[in-house]
Order: sequence, then structure tokens, then C-alpha cells
Amino acid sequence: MSDAAESERRLAERVVEAMTRRDGFSAWLGVEVVEIRPRACTARLTVRREMLNGFGVCHGGIAFSLADSALAFASNTHGRVTVSIENSITYPAPVREGDVLTAVAEQESAANRLAFFRVPVTKQDGSIVALFRGTVYKTSREFFPGEGE
Repeated sequence: MSDAAESERRLAERVVEAMTRRDGFSAWLGVEVVEIRPRACTARLTVRREMLNGFGVCHGGIAFSLADSALAFASNTHGRVTVSIENSITYPAPVREGDVLTAVAEQESAANRLAFFRVPVTKQDGSIVALFRGTVYKTSREFFPGEGE
């Protein structure tokens, strides 16, 4: 691995480590960051009883929140504070209590200020239960000010 690639990987890990320390919502959901790399993140959670809706299936907001957390972590790995400006999701299959959901956020394309991510959410058998797309805005604010990238 080149020095530049190694530096980029270390920055990604530092950013996500700092974010997860302050992210009470993802912690409350039980989100675990499984893998982090530049412009990508894999996160997972296990569906609990209190995450079910009145029909006995997982509330759509759970898959959305998992995907949104993975998006947030992935989109900030370059070291500039980045915020979501538009997201959408489709739910092709139901999710049940005990299912383990995995979201893999990967940047598809980017410009100076905008980046576009695709985040499929799968359950333990590998089947897709949600397809999330996110657009993020990269601010000029450095995540670690004064370090100069």
C-alpha cells in the first residue's frame, strides 16, 4: 500500500472513531461499524423487539437509520465535515425480529461539493431488504482543524 493510500486509510479510521464516540443515536440503535475505508463503510445491527411496528415487522426507519449512519461514516472519511442533503429508500423485503442487518455505504461519484452514495441493506442470508441512496454536501470545514491535509 502506498504512503498516500495508508494515510487516507488512517484518516478514515480516525474520523469514524471520533464520530462513533459522539453518536448516541447509532449507539442506541446498536450499530456496529464492521469495516471502514476511504469513502466506504460497512455497519450492522440486530433487530430487536422494540424495533417492530404494529404489523410485527421491522419499522422501515430502522433500515433507513442504519443506512444513514453508514452513509454518514463513509462520507466523512476524507476529513471534511460532510452532511446529508437528500436520501431515498426502497424496501423490497420485510425484516423480522432477530434479523442481522448489514449496510454497505460506498461512494458512486463525487464532485467538489457533492457526493453520491449507494447503500444496500441486507439481512444475514444475503438478501436485500432495503436500497438506500444518499446525496451529501462536503463543507469546507476540516474534521480535525489545524492538522492540514
